[in-house]
Amino acid sequence: MEKKEIMKKIKLPINKNNLMIIAFVISNTINGLLLRIITLKSGLRLSAIMVDAGTLLFVGLLSLFIKKNKRREKYLFIMTILATLVCLINSMYYHYYNSFTSISLLATAVFVKDVSNAVFEVVLKPIDFIYLWCPLFIYLYYRKLKNKSDNNKDNKKSALLLSILAFLFLGISILLMPSNALSRLYKLWNRESVVLNFGPYVYQLDDTIQSLTPRIGTIFGHDTALRKVKEYYENNDHTKKDNQYTNIFAGKNIIVIHAESIQSFAMNLSFNNKDVTPNLNKLAEEGIFFNNFYSEVGVGTSSDAEFTFNTSLMPSTRGTVFVNYFNRDYIAIPQLLRNKGYYTYSMHANNKDFWNRDTMHKTLGYNKFYSKEYYNIDETIGLGLSDKSFFSQSVEIMKKEKEEHKEPFYALLIMLSNHTPFSDLELMDEFQTTATVEIDGETITREYMNNTKIGNYLRSVHYADQAIGDLISNLDESGLLDNSILVIYGDHDARLDYDEFNLLYNYDPVADTIKSEEDDGYHKFNEYEYELNRKVPFIIWTKNGEYKKKIDIPTGMIDVLPTLGNMLGINSKYELGTDIMNITNGDNTVVFTDGSFVTSKLYYYAPKGEIYSLNNEPITEEYINLRVNHSAEIIDISNDIIYYDLIKELEKK
Repeated sequence: MEKKEIMKKIKLPINKNNLMIIAFVISNTINGLLLRIITLKSGLRLSAIMVDAGTLLFVGLLSLFIKKNKRREKYLFIMTILATLVCLINSMYYHYYNSFTSISLLATAVFVKDVSNAVFEVVLKPIDFIYLWCPLFIYLYYRKLKNKSDNNKDNKKSALLLSILAFLFLGISILLMPSNALSRLYKLWNRESVVLNFGPYVYQLDDTIQSLTPRIGTIFGHDTALRKVKEYYENNDHTKKDNQYTNIFAGKNIIVIHAESIQSFAMNLSFNNKDVTPNLNKLAEEGIFFNNFYSEVGVGTSSDAEFTFNTSLMPSTRGTVFVNYFNRDYIAIPQLLRNKGYYTYSMHANNKDFWNRDTMHKTLGYNKFYSKEYYNIDETIGLGLSDKSFFSQSVEIMKKEKEEHKEPFYALLIMLSNHTPFSDLELMDEFQTTATVEIDGETITREYMNNTKIGNYLRSVHYADQAIGDLISNLDESGLLDNSILVIYGDHDARLDYDEFNLLYNYDPVADTIKSEEDDGYHKFNEYEYELNRKVPFIIWTKNGEYKKKIDIPTGMIDVLPTLGNMLGINSKYELGTDIMNITNGDNTVVFTDGSFVTSKLYYYAPKGEIYSLNNEPITEEYINLRVNHSAEIIDISNDIIYYDLIKELEKK
């Protein structure tokens, strides 16, 4: 009898209030589960389900303190809409960036209008609409409950029991998580791992707190971060070490081309005996070509590429450096060259405030930024002025600058036309991505990639390559290539879908079908090859072709300042990359912002702790652990430098 009475006392009253909360919790927990299934393919992790449910219980029980029914329903419905938006936006973002979004990107929301075509054509997928069932269900269910009698007298008991249940869920979930889960929640650089273990709602809450309280956050932890960074540089020597490439380009003019979305795989393709990138191929053959070069961008994409290229620091995992941390002190290539008497300037025919470049380029050390207002927008492709017109007008700017400031100079040209969604092709030459086969004595042309996303991309890359070829000719005719070096780097991959590469590598022109694993010649293009296929070109070229070398060592954007800087006679005491020309064993670790890394032997996927061998040679546990720890350290040190503005303090010491 006593047991029954106890159970009766702790029994949760089934009334309208509680039914609304239960529906709210269950439906939004299901949405969190769907997000993990769709993005991470690992939705059934119990810890994340319990965290979602526990968090939503706390959100739901707050409705019990709202007196009027209509306001209570409105509150829960608004919370459902917000939770649905968290899932919808993160799902869209993941499809494009293979990561989860940050609230700090609200500062860049103004840029969306400039890339709206890309959002609707590339980012938004039909499956993203699946999350909308939740607010629809809540709306209909709450209407059904409208006529149900309400009982407010048990609200305090309900709040207490729901709180106990929420704490129980969250407590058990922590016990089920990996030992490093809480550390990753705090550091937030491995966003996939956080969503995998804590679900999307806690992840977004954590991200919001870390994004919106940088000033408060920098008060706490500053001394620890400073001590840790100082110890790192004491134990890791980043002073410039001479080699056979030291100062080979000292005093020369430097022309840098920031090549939008150009990937290295395109340089290996030809159709109907016509190369996709004949000019880039020629430059790679005649110059120093880093054949295994990776961009290391985070949520800041192109701006992250610029930042890491110039500073040898990793992109921030708490927002975007160009937008959130533009007011810090950095040591960057333009600034170092200015100290050597160079005149430095950048050119990009886009809005000057896109990625906050107008401000950030000053921070990096550019004397001047030529943005859209300096150009005649006479020919538009995609997001703005066509690359060919941009380059043509930029050469005129460069001639005037040379006359005014003489030499030496450092000039950055940021391309634009090869930006997703690769659908504005009217002004581009035809480039047939077709295959011709003989069947029963008849010649048949298969237009298997024409008008596909990857086919359009390759046509767009071909146009960008033509524009680069025209630029080099114009620079040569203007005398701007004399005593100059040309540097070209791809800023990031083109965000092409996995299926597009399956079409590229496994199309059978005879059968006009995609090969299966059982077919001869099938190329097993798995998810790891897809990641590694995101390589971008990095080329250092001179007109006289004096230096020719192909570098197969894995190289990242973070290695540019140490490597190129040594050739130019500059270096940063705070660079975190490596001078690739000093590597004698052929191996280097390229770190990505989520803690993943690639070496000459393996690719390590940090969110799942998975290893993909690149050459099937034995790999020791020590080899892996050393690089896992190195990757985590590089990310942490870089984050601390940026977040706490430590270079300013280190320079005072």
